[in-house]
Amino acid sequence: MRTNEKDFEAATALYREWNARINVVSRKDIDNLYRHHILHSLAIARYMELYHPEESMDGATVLDLGTGGGFPGIPLALEWPGARFTLCDSVGKKLKVAGAVAEGMGLTNVELVNARVESLPQAYDWIVTRAVATLSDLYPWVKGRFRRGLLCLKGGDVLAEISEMGRRYGVKPSRVTVWKIEDWIKDEYFKEKFVIEVGKD
Repeated sequence: MRTNEKDFEAATALYREWNARINVVSRKDIDNLYRHHILHSLAIARYMELYHPEESMDGATVLDLGTGGGFPGIPLALEWPGARFTLCDSVGKKLKVAGAVAEGMGLTNVELVNARVESLPQAYDWIVTRAVATLSDLYPWVKGRFRRGLLCLKGGDVLAEISEMGRRYGVKPSRVTVWKIEDWIKDEYFKEKFVIEVGKD
């Protein structure tokens, strides 16, 4: 991980300010914003360091599908300044917060799109998501739209989701990698939270 900790402190302050106007993080969870939202988002970056150490994100295109207030896209854009991020959500009000935080942080590698993923014309190197939908609901939206991989932050019974995705769409188990976030962060909050990678077709 290479981002300066002060950057995340600044991002946390911006989220607190904006969340008071437009609620993208529950009021009871705002005090845990760094740990539950920013650090959780950065688990994708840690996964990439461990499983794709040869992969440079410089010049890569990344779609954050269902970004809400900018998770995991904003923390990852700070971590990977050479990548180009498209933060997509169908709810414009949430994107307003993501845009304000991106602007406040001086992020020039972030573009906001108020749309459903089906309407986006292009493919991306990577697609990232956080708690958007079950894998079997998500997969048909993104099939054929990623050149390298789909990276999902998921919790709960992920093996059942993976099995159902495989049954419905023929996704072979060899294309799926599951990584327990608690192997990186020893914290009760991250028990049964995972990064799921689905490799390209």
